[in-house]
Amino acid sequence: MTIQSLALPFLAATAIGGLAWVFLYPLLSGEKKAEQRRASVARPEPVARQAEKSQRSRREQVEGSLKEVEERRKRQKNIALSSRLTQAGLSWSKEKFLTVSGVLGAIGFAIPLLLGGGLVPSVGLAFAAGFGLPRWMLNFLKKRREKAFLRALPDAVDVIVRGIKAGLPLFESIKVVAADAPEPLKSEFLAIIETQTIGIPLGEACARLYERMPLPEANFFGIVVAIQQKSGGNLSEALGNLSKVLRDRKKMSEKIQAMSMEAKASAAIIGSLPPIVMLLVYLSTPDYISLLWTHPTGRLMLAGCALWMSAGIFVMKKMINFDF
Repeated sequence: MTIQSLALPFLAATAIGGLAWVFLYPLLSGEKKAEQRRASVARPEPVARQAEKSQRSRREQVEGSLKEVEERRKRQKNIALSSRLTQAGLSWSKEKFLTVSGVLGAIGFAIPLLLGGGLVPSVGLAFAAGFGLPRWMLNFLKKRREKAFLRALPDAVDVIVRGIKAGLPLFESIKVVAADAPEPLKSEFLAIIETQTIGIPLGEACARLYERMPLPEANFFGIVVAIQQKSGGNLSEALGNLSKVLRDRKKMSEKIQAMSMEAKASAAIIGSLPPIVMLLVYLSTPDYISLLWTHPTGRLMLAGCALWMSAGIFVMKKMINFDF
């Protein structure tokens, strides 16, 4: 009985020790990790899985670049006055622009007072001359500069592609464009060269082009160069595809402009009819229509007509201008 009572614990301990040896020893001794390492070396990762990982990494980089683009686009809604002056191609300082605006506002306020027009027309003309006219000129110069930039950008990208295929580095190809391109493309690419010279990476320097020239096409160029600098790839092929996209967008823009010319002509005729009729009536019977600016009720009616005409012209402009 005593031998049996001693044998049971001995057998139980032996069984537990055997199980521990089987299951715990490989983990404690590191044999399982060694086998896993040998298996990983013996079985290399499939090519398809490696390509999938590379594609996923490239996709993540593209998504990150697009997020940066969206953030820059949100910041573009509140542009500083100095940035607007740069985008318009003016070398004015902020103080000079505000001084010129103030002088125009003072002139617009003084002319109606000297002619006996009253305080309300003077304030309205001063606001239009001091606030509206300078900003309209900034917008006009900015649009004209952007159109000139878009006309020259596809040819500049083609020059860069040919330079890369000939063996030149990207920076040297950009230098060639900066030396021979027309304005404003020349000054923008010179700014890229100067930015890269002070130590900023070339991809980031190209991405900053969108801040000075807020166009989708400039943004495309910055994204292509930035992604190539981060993940590599065939830059000449990517820029060649970009050149094709830029030319297709230009063709689409010209096609849209041609198709909308009829609507623009109709809007111009409708918007110009009331002033023309008013001028013809004044030339034929001036006493009949002069009540509009000599009688208080006529002035009120004239102001209301000008307000409604402005609203109608604004609505027609929004209807016939297309963004893509």
